[in-house]
Amino acid sequence: MSDIIRWGMIGCGDVAENKSGPGLSKAEGSSLEMVMSRDAAKTEDFAKRHGIKRWTTEEDEIISDTNVDAIYVATPPDSHCYYSKLVAAAGKPLLVEKPIARNIKEAEELIDCCNSAGVPLFVGYYRRAMPRFNMVKEWIDTMLIGAPRFVHVQHSSCPENHPVSPIDSKNAPPLEDIPWRFIPEISGGGNFVDCATHMIDMVDYLLGPLTEVEGRALNYCGLYPAEDTVSGSFLVDDKIPGTGQWCYAAGTEVDRIEIVGDKGAIRFSCFNHTPLELETASGIEYVEAKDPYVHQPLIQTVVDALHGKGVCPSSGENALRAIRVQSRLLSGYYDRPPGS
Repeated sequence: MSDIIRWGMIGCGDVAENKSGPGLSKAEGSSLEMVMSRDAAKTEDFAKRHGIKRWTTEEDEIISDTNVDAIYVATPPDSHCYYSKLVAAAGKPLLVEKPIARNIKEAEELIDCCNSAGVPLFVGYYRRAMPRFNMVKEWIDTMLIGAPRFVHVQHSSCPENHPVSPIDSKNAPPLEDIPWRFIPEISGGGNFVDCATHMIDMVDYLLGPLTEVEGRALNYCGLYPAEDTVSGSFLVDDKIPGTGQWCYAAGTEVDRIEIVGDKGAIRFSCFNHTPLELETASGIEYVEAKDPYVHQPLIQTVVDALHGKGVCPSSGENALRAIRVQSRLLSGYYDRPPGS
């Protein structure tokens, strides 16, 4: 492996534009060498604006390029498995955007291919590497709130407030114009799969795997085929009860994870940069926690891992656990016969 990890990026959409793409260049010992997507005009424009040396519309070209050491797959979930299998066959390290795939079957197939090829697999749950969330983890691990007793996760917003793909609830577009994030055949679900997967993974990271998962998914607004509301209950680390409420057809904006212990509580936002809230016997303390560029901390752990200097906290293992929880909570909705 060269001193600089030279990345090839497949996909140049929103996440590549605003989060991971620049992060691949900002991380120490890392550079974005080449980008690929099916749309030639869009890919050329992306490359020019971001100062990327080369671009292509052919996956074989970017994957086989001898000046590309590792591949980042930043496409919608319906092509994660396809591209990842090609990368694994080429023997190159792989970073896949979350969720790792549309469903458990695809996720397991992707992971098996990487394992069989001996290819390192990393997944874009970038919050695992952010300083603000690692501060929360340190508070929990050092027992500042005592033993965890309960977890509650809540995320709600109106359709118009989606950060990337807002939808006018009073004038919804026709089905053929709905953003891919709300088409289950492409994304694997709706906002729950796109956003709540980060919250599920964060609870997993901070406290342990989620088990005994039960829940229900609904569609209140009828704006798109995917679910817009999900509720669930679970155990964390086989002993801590938890609940989750996700509603993307709401009239209020809520973004909160609350962890209650026998000596206090921690409350924090998953998506916004509001101060962390630490409650102990001494009172409530609000702690500012600033983060570097979005994907950069996770990318740095990937680069360090490839150089043998560290460990990346997000792999196929935690990504598979997240998709299993998602699938359990959504199973009643997608297993239901049409029209029922």
